[in-house]
Formats: sequence, C-alpha cells, structure tokens
Amino acid sequence: MASLTCHFVFRTLIRLMFAYLKGKLVHKDPTFVILDIGGVGYEVKVSLNTFSKIKDQENIQLFTHFHVKEDAQTLFGFADTHEKQVFLHLTSISGVGPSTGLMVLSSLSPEEVEQAILSEDVRTIQAVKGIGAKTAQRIILELKDKVGKSTETGDLINIPISGKNAIRNEALAALVTLGINKAAAQKSIDKILKTSPNELSLEEVIKLALKTA
Repeated sequence: MASLTCHFVFRTLIRLMFAYLKGKLVHKDPTFVILDIGGVGYEVKVSLNTFSKIKDQENIQLFTHFHVKEDAQTLFGFADTHEKQVFLHLTSISGVGPSTGLMVLSSLSPEEVEQAILSEDVRTIQAVKGIGAKTAQRIILELKDKVGKSTETGDLINIPISGKNAIRNEALAALVTLGINKAAAQKSIDKILKTSPNELSLEEVIKLALKTA
C-alpha cells in the first residue's frame, strides 16, 4: 500500500512539475520535438496543429501533459492551453487514448473539434483515423456540455517545403509514426501530390492523407 501511495504522489508531482516547458527547439518533426532546457533534451510528442505553429521558432513554450503507464512515460506538448484542454477532454473519454487524441488534433483544429461536438457532427469526428462510429457518438455525448465556442484562433502557418520529395518523405514518416500503415500512407500521399493543382505545405499533405489513408 505504501509503495502504491508513493507512486501516486510521484506521478502527481511530475504532472505538476511539467505544466509547461520553455526552451530551445533543437529538433522538430510533425509528430514530436526536442527541447533543450539547461542542457537537457526533452522529447515531446505534438499534434500537427502545434507543429504548424512552432516549426519556424527557435525558442518556444509548450503546455504539457505527462502521461504515465506501466511501460512508458510520455510528454505531450501543445502550443496553447486551448488545444491542451481539448486534448484532455478527448482523452477523458473511454477508448480515446493520448495517441488517438493527438490523431484527432492532427486531423482537426481544436475549434473544428469543438464545433463538431457542439453540432453533433458524428461524420467529421468519425472521419479521423482510429475513431469509429460508437466512439464518435460517445465523444459528442460526453463532451457536448463541457466544450464551448472558442475565441482563440488557430490558423495554420502554411510555408511550403521545397521539393515534393522532401514533403513526401516527411509526410510518410509522420503518418507511420501516427500509426498509419506505410503502404496505405505512401499511396495516399502520392495521389495527393499528383492530383493537387497547387503546391501544398507539409501540414496540408498530412491532413489530407489522414482522411484518406
């Protein structure tokens, strides 16, 4: 009993300690970043939404959630408290883990998630990879009273990546990290790049691929 109590206290303290992290962005990827804080590198998983906002910055602050399970301890980071709150709402639902929460916020902005919940738009939520009809309905049912219309803006920063090959490789790596089958991801990305009349940013390719892979 004593060891269980100590473990609970430790986990609580860790969560309090990591309310946010502020440091130098030394590595960036559409699915995770590494922050250098006093010579220590912190690996933090991020959504595509957050990546879009921080990718061109050198010194950043991420609002964090520290997730602990028996075989892993993972930091999740968010560009603002609004996105973090939406993530916490989502992961409070049975069957929606942190990875699925990030998948939702990589496919939809926090505002789009809230709007889909408020309008009971099952189809939009179900379109996210890994979300079935029952889970989408549960999200709406349990969160409709908790979420409200946000006054924050979350526009993506669309800066094109030079060369379709670079976009293809980075998008593929991100999708595989998110749990998408590699062959399906490759097929989806290639189709998007081939049929798009305009040059797409990395984030746009990933978002489109998440809806079709």
